[in-house]
Amino acid sequence: MDNRRSFIKKSAVFSAMMAAAPTIVKAQGAAREFKVGLIGSGGRGTGAAKQMMEAAKNLGHTVKIIAIADFFEDKGKKAAKTLGCPENMVFVGPKAYHKVLSTDCDIVILAAPPAFRAQHLEASIKAGKHVFSEKPVAVDGPGVRQFIAAAAEAKAKKLAIVAGTQRRHQGVYLQKAKLLESGKIGKITGGAVYWNMSALWVRDRRPTDTNAGYLANNWVNWLESSGDHIVEQHVHQLDVVNWYMGCTPKSATGIGARHRRRSGNQYDCFSVDFDYGDGAHIHSMCRQISGCSNFVGERFRTPNCEFVGNAKSVKLLDGSKLDLVDCAHKGNPYVHEHEDLLKGILSGDVLNEGEQVAMSCATAIIGRISAYTGMTVRMSDLISNENSDVYKYACVPSAADFEKDGDVPLPAENVAPVPGKAKK
Repeated sequence: MDNRRSFIKKSAVFSAMMAAAPTIVKAQGAAREFKVGLIGSGGRGTGAAKQMMEAAKNLGHTVKIIAIADFFEDKGKKAAKTLGCPENMVFVGPKAYHKVLSTDCDIVILAAPPAFRAQHLEASIKAGKHVFSEKPVAVDGPGVRQFIAAAAEAKAKKLAIVAGTQRRHQGVYLQKAKLLESGKIGKITGGAVYWNMSALWVRDRRPTDTNAGYLANNWVNWLESSGDHIVEQHVHQLDVVNWYMGCTPKSATGIGARHRRRSGNQYDCFSVDFDYGDGAHIHSMCRQISGCSNFVGERFRTPNCEFVGNAKSVKLLDGSKLDLVDCAHKGNPYVHEHEDLLKGILSGDVLNEGEQVAMSCATAIIGRISAYTGMTVRMSDLISNENSDVYKYACVPSAADFEKDGDVPLPAENVAPVPGKAKK
């Protein structure tokens, strides 16, 4: 219990501690211009760059995008025009990120497809850069472990890593974390989390696409590029669970299916039971199918209450309401996460969210593997049990394969895993 409360407390009070930082920083010196490199310039990467600019402005500073790397030249040049980056500082191809890291940028934004995240982080930390890393940060066990190792190196070098799990920087979620840390509502004994929505986009293969280009362009539909949508998208809810529970699950037992997708090799839906020990189970449900009921959110139960993650109040089982503490983060959490990154860099007390986001991705990955195989999968199988098939499993092609000469192999399309064995 003490360990769980300590874990929650560290996350919950961070924003409150940092709220006073702008006054201190401004008193210490003039406005600073942060030089930023962008690796992956699609919608999320460009969005993150704009949000970092807004965050810097809120703190009395500025951000300048000095270099961009993207697999595709047209996307890189479009982002450069939008963000004010010189066109001659747009680098193209799977190795382009090395050129961004060779510049004098202070911070890099990692927003290429998730399969590349761990490799890009490792290179960024070796280059001495602070990092904003979009989620998810890995698609398999080797990627999770690589990301955690790089995050540890960042900690040793006092380099910041802030992840795109923005709920940890959102007032209503921070308020619930403070309530849990205080012990007023007891610890979570169970709950359910959801990300049920319509199908996402599909980008058909173009005549000019190599296998590598097709996987990079249509990445959201491929396990090998995205980790499947339980990892790529539903990781947000699973991150909240790990945060509020103060630990990661011991195991996952799940089911899933592919019904309507017309591209890639992913499932359309997952339903997973996560066992957190001590009798606490969290049900996870996510679906990407159009024409169905949608809901995104979290519901939790403690001995004293039931509450929703993004609710503005908490009602006890006896009908009374608890007052929520002001956590300062009342605005856009997508901007607040960048403010917290910049505040840490300016004060010297950098924020490192590397391991926590990696373990939330690991949570999603064991859920996916369980659904694909029909087997219960332990977290230790992915993280520490070197004899486990789960530990050894790696998605192919890997990020390193994209940097080799020649094309990468294309996994079978419109073929999804089938768990268990057929009855004879």
